[in-house]
Amino acid sequence: MRIPTAWRGCNPRNTRHYATAASRVPQTIIEKVVQRYAVGLPEGKTVKAGDYVMIRPEHVMTHDNTGPVISKFKSIGATRVHNPKQLVFTLDHDVQNKTPKNLAKYASIEAFARQHGIDFYPAGRGIGHQVLVEEGYAFPNTLTVASDSHSNMYGGVGCVGTPIVRTDAAALWATGKTWWQVPRMIKVELKGRLAPGVTGKDVIVALCGYFNKDEVLNGAIEFAGDGISALSVDERLTIANMTTEWGALAGVFPVDDVTLDWYERALKRLELRTFSTPALSASIPPPPEHPRINRARLDSLRTNVIRSDPDAGYASHLVLDLSTLVPHVSGPNSVKVSNPLPVLESKRIPIQKAYLLSCTNARASDIAAAAAVMKGHKVAPGVEFYVAAASSEVQQDAEKRGDWETLVLAGAKPLPAGCGPCIGLGVGLLQDGETGISATNRNYKGRMGHPNAQAYLASPAVVAASAIKGYIASPDSLDPASLPAPGAPKFSIVTPAKDGTAPAATSEAEEPVLPGFPSTFSGPLLFAPQDNLNTDALYPGKYTYQDDITLARQAEVVMENYDPSFAALVASIRKEQEKAYNAASDVKQGVVLVSGYNFGTGSSREQAATALKAAGVPLVIAGSFGDIFKRNAINNGLVCIESPELVADLTREYAKDGKRGAGGVDGELTVNKGHTVDVKVVEGRVEVRWPSGETRTYKVGRVGASVQELWICGGLEGYVLKSIKETSAA
Repeated sequence: MRIPTAWRGCNPRNTRHYATAASRVPQTIIEKVVQRYAVGLPEGKTVKAGDYVMIRPEHVMTHDNTGPVISKFKSIGATRVHNPKQLVFTLDHDVQNKTPKNLAKYASIEAFARQHGIDFYPAGRGIGHQVLVEEGYAFPNTLTVASDSHSNMYGGVGCVGTPIVRTDAAALWATGKTWWQVPRMIKVELKGRLAPGVTGKDVIVALCGYFNKDEVLNGAIEFAGDGISALSVDERLTIANMTTEWGALAGVFPVDDVTLDWYERALKRLELRTFSTPALSASIPPPPEHPRINRARLDSLRTNVIRSDPDAGYASHLVLDLSTLVPHVSGPNSVKVSNPLPVLESKRIPIQKAYLLSCTNARASDIAAAAAVMKGHKVAPGVEFYVAAASSEVQQDAEKRGDWETLVLAGAKPLPAGCGPCIGLGVGLLQDGETGISATNRNYKGRMGHPNAQAYLASPAVVAASAIKGYIASPDSLDPASLPAPGAPKFSIVTPAKDGTAPAATSEAEEPVLPGFPSTFSGPLLFAPQDNLNTDALYPGKYTYQDDITLARQAEVVMENYDPSFAALVASIRKEQEKAYNAASDVKQGVVLVSGYNFGTGSSREQAATALKAAGVPLVIAGSFGDIFKRNAINNGLVCIESPELVADLTREYAKDGKRGAGGVDGELTVNKGHTVDVKVVEGRVEVRWPSGETRTYKVGRVGASVQELWICGGLEGYVLKSIKETSAA
C-alpha cells in the first residue's frame, strides 16, 4: 500500500483538480466527485478506482466520539484547527445518559467547538447523519466524511459520503486532509416499480440478503436504473444508509428531478422556519440566506450536471427487479439473512420489543407510515414499542401532523431524538431470551442488548403492525393481491465481481524493511472459525463511548460478544510468552489471530482494533477484512494480512462440519490446538507449524513501506505529529 506523500507541508498548488468533459479517461460519477476533492494530484492525473489519494472533504462530522478525537488532536501537538468550517459536531449517541460524567463530556465538546468556531449541534437536535442532510453539510455532488460507519447515508441525496475513523478525524482537524483508497466501482441497477406497501427498507433488506456473498464488499455503489425515479429521497436515504451493512464504503444515488424537488421543498422550509407566523411571512423581509442550502447552490446543481461517462468501468453490475419484491424481514441477528414477510408471518414469531428509531428509518415519512398502521389500535400486551425521531425537526413535523400523538396514544414509549437502543445505549434494550423487531440498520448479536436476544429488521409499517399483533406481522392495509408472488425477487449479476483474494506475491515489487519495523511477527495461533466477525463482537457497543476506558480494560473485554473466554485465553498465553521471552530484536512476539472473511465488518469504532492490539494480538490474518476495520488497524499499528489458503486449511481441519459459523469441532468458539506461526510480513510469507510437526508455508501480500512507517510512528496519530514537527522545522 502506498499512501500519497503530499501530506507534508502546505503546498499552494495542492488545489482541487476538477474533472471535465474533455477528460479522455472515462470515470464514474463517484470518481468524478473524488477528483474534485483530491489534492496533490500530478498534473493531468485522472482519479480511478484503486488509487490512493489525499482528500480534502467538504465537511467532516464527529459525534459523541468527538471527545477522544479532541484528545488525539491535542496529543499530536496540534493547537489550531486547520479549517473550522470544515468541521461539524453533533451529539447523538448517548443522549439518554444524564449522569454528571456524560454531561461534563458533552459540555467539554461544546466548549471546544465554541473556542475554535466549529458548528455544533447539541444533544436533542438529532442524529448527526440526519442533521447533516437537513442542514446541507451533505450536499449533492460533494464529498463529506464522518467518523461513523453510516455516513454512506449521504449518498441518498447524491453526496459521496464515506466513513473515516477517529484518528483520521484528528488528522483532518489538524491538516484539512487525510488519505483514502478509491474503492472499486459497483453499479446496482434497480428496475421496475415497487408494489404498494413495499418500501425502500425492503429493497435494502433484500439486497443484503440475496447478494450476500460479499459482492459489494469494500466497494462504492452507484445506483442506476429506471426504478430509481419512483423512490422518494427518504427511501433513498434508507437504502444508502444500509449499504454499510451490505459491506460497501459508499452508496450514491443520482441527482435527478426527485432530488432537486426535495431540495426546493427544503429551501422553502428553511425560509419559513425563521418566522413565528409563517402566514405573515410575505409581509416580513426575507431571512438571511442559509449558508449551504440556498438558491445559488440549487441553481448550480441544475446547470452543472454530473453523470457517469457511458464507458466508465465497473467491477460488477448487480440487478434487482423491484416489481418482483414483496416486503422482507432481515434476521435473526444477521443482515445476510433475508426472508419474505409472508413466510415469517406464517410462523407467528412472538416479539417482546419493537423499535422505530435510528438514522435509517425515523424520518417524518417513516413515522407517518407507522402512525397509519397504529391508528385505532394499541400496542399488544407484553410488547414494548420505542419511538425516537431522527431529529428534532422530524419530531416537530410528526407532532404537527398528529402522527407522534397517534403513536403515543397507542402505547409507544417516546425517546429523545438520537441513537439510543440502536447502539445499545439507554432504556429499552433487548433482554436475555427476548425477541425484537426494529426499523434500525443492524441486528448483530448483542448490539441492541443481550447476546442471547433475537433481533429482526423491517420497515416502519411492519414494525408497527408487529407491535400491535405481538408477533412479526404485516399491516392489515397490505393487500396480498397487489403484491407479486411471495418468494425471492428477480435478481442477477451481469458482471461477476473479481475474486478478492490476496495479491500474488510474484506481482509485487520488493519492499524494504524500514528501521524499527519487525521482520517477523511470531507466536501461537488462535483460530476463530467465523465469517463476518463484526465490530460488536470484537468490542461491544456498551463500552464504545466510555472515553476514559483504558487500554488494559479494552484488553479485558475484547471479543466479549463473540467468545467471553477469549481475553483470558490471550492473557494466559501472553503471560507464558513473557516468561520465556528470548526473541530477536527484529521479531515481534504476540498472539496471532486467524479468522474468516469480512473480518471487522460493522461500525467505525477504532477500539475493535486497539483492543486486540492491547490484548497482545499484534497481527490478524483473515480471508478478507472490512475496509473500515482495516483502516482503523493501519491507523493504530495493528497489522492485517489476508490468506484465504490458511483460512481454508484451518476451516477444513478444525471448524465444526468443516464450515465456519458454528465454532470448532469440539464446540469451542476460539480454536487453540498448539499451532505456532511466523509471519514474514515484508517478504510476503506465513510459516505455520502444525501440532503434528509439519510446517506449511503460505504466500501473502507484502506490507508496504507506508504502512511500516505508520507502525513505527505508533499509528497515524504519531505520523501526523511527525509531519507537523517537520513542517514547523522547515
